[in-house]
Amino acid sequence: MDPEKNKVNAARGKQRDSKLRISISLGGALANSDIREQLDYVREAEKLGVHSVWTVEGWGYDAVTPLAYLAGHTNRIKLGTSIMQISARTPVNTAMTALSLANISENRFLLGLGNSGPQVVEGLHGVSFDRPLARLRETVEIIRLALAGEKIDYSGAQYQLPLPNGQGRPIRLSVGPNLSIPIYLATLGTKSLQFTGAAADGWIGTSFTPEYGDNLMDDVRLGARQVGRELRDFDVHVGAAAVSFSEDIDALVDSERMGRAFTIGAMGSKDINFYHDAYRRGGWLEAANEVQHLWLSGDRSGAAAAVPAGMILQTNLFGGEKAIRARLSAYEVAGVTTLKVQPKAESLEDRLEILGRLMDLV
Repeated sequence: MDPEKNKVNAARGKQRDSKLRISISLGGALANSDIREQLDYVREAEKLGVHSVWTVEGWGYDAVTPLAYLAGHTNRIKLGTSIMQISARTPVNTAMTALSLANISENRFLLGLGNSGPQVVEGLHGVSFDRPLARLRETVEIIRLALAGEKIDYSGAQYQLPLPNGQGRPIRLSVGPNLSIPIYLATLGTKSLQFTGAAADGWIGTSFTPEYGDNLMDDVRLGARQVGRELRDFDVHVGAAAVSFSEDIDALVDSERMGRAFTIGAMGSKDINFYHDAYRRGGWLEAANEVQHLWLSGDRSGAAAAVPAGMILQTNLFGGEKAIRARLSAYEVAGVTTLKVQPKAESLEDRLEILGRLMDLV
């Protein structure tokens, strides 16, 4: 990295004072990158004043190990999991992992949790996807007990600790408490969104169209009201918006179509696909149905072609500075407090150039 660019990045970071925060992800185009290249990206993003970096956990790398590595090589940037799959770990193991990451990062860790989907949960982990909200609710409640330093004595429909009629006893973790670890939930269903508003410190949103954001956020607000809660410090963290300062809009739209078709058509089963449902609620009912139908029928190119250009443009940051500034404003008006972005470039230097230009607009 050019030393002069390092100075510019550091100066930008010191000047940062925005309402809408920017985060980055190590998923997407970076998912298979060497961890050392990812570290260079994160370090430079930290100098730019980027709020947080989030790891992805699907069917590749886990979400935890890269953050442990990054924690030892960064100083300020927050480190989040987007997401730790709750079916891949017991709730107490998740709490122990969160405490470990918070310790080695000096409390920069953000615990993002989610159910994932039936294909991953049942295909990779051999756990039934039945009653996902009940599992999520009980997981959060057990983790809260553990982080608070309480003895873990819990009786629910999904988890019973200690195991009844066994030799276990209620145990208090030896390294707690740590009440500073925020819990983010990645949810999209109506009841799950309401639970997020009632119980979480932040929401990890996806398939989010700012112009129709209330169709999802109203459920979060309702859940908060139902427990007498006000969402003053609640973090609405959505993404990931691809970013490109290019006027070749048609080419940018076409480059995103197949990935969007995969999300709508393949990220779940025909009967359970939360991303498809979210786009339906996000103003794209007919288009989402058509894309899913074509994908599931085997016509992947047809599914990609059926993704509307407007869907791509409303959920990414494409165009000149004026156009991108307008989209940033749309996210802010929709109540988004942290926007996760993916600079659309191959090289590290080009990604950082895009990220720096974006930070200057925030």
